[in-house]
Amino acid sequence: MKWLAALVAGFLCWIAGVAVWIAIGPPEQSSDYADVAIVLGAAVDGDVPSPVFAARIDHAIGLLRSGRVQLIIFTGAQSPEDTLSESEAARQYAIADGVPSGFIQTEAVSRTTHQNLVESVKVMNAVGARRALIVSDPLHLRRANMMAHGLGLDAKVSHTPTTRYKSWSTKAPFLMREVYFIHHFWLFGE
Repeated sequence: MKWLAALVAGFLCWIAGVAVWIAIGPPEQSSDYADVAIVLGAAVDGDVPSPVFAARIDHAIGLLRSGRVQLIIFTGAQSPEDTLSESEAARQYAIADGVPSGFIQTEAVSRTTHQNLVESVKVMNAVGARRALIVSDPLHLRRANMMAHGLGLDAKVSHTPTTRYKSWSTKAPFLMREVYFIHHFWLFGE
């Protein structure tokens, strides 16, 4: 029985350690520049980006306007309940905010973070871009950064300064989801 208690304690310590590591996130420098900002997809309500997705889009627009990136890549396919793909809803949102369409690229086939990055690499290759800033919520970026480097992408991260995940009751489920998915990535590579 002691071995079982030790095993459970070890497992819980591992999970807690991974959760803290994810919460700390990968390092970010406000001086990081790149060719593109890759905005990881998130929910769309019909044809309007959800508040979580809008925060990511707003941050990427800020990176473009400050000159830290030269192009934005919006990612994400269309869910059956929506009228637009995530990437198209993001493109329309950015254009409505004054971003010229020539500074935007989209991909509309990805449904997961890994697929967002795989498809973004294709877009980057097509436009001759080499370096990327990955834009998402802070808790999402540890896994996304590992995936990007696994794909050979020269990438840094840039987390949204505003997030809908502010209280412990909203952060905890997102963090536990990321703990699960980072293990999935370690085991299956996606």
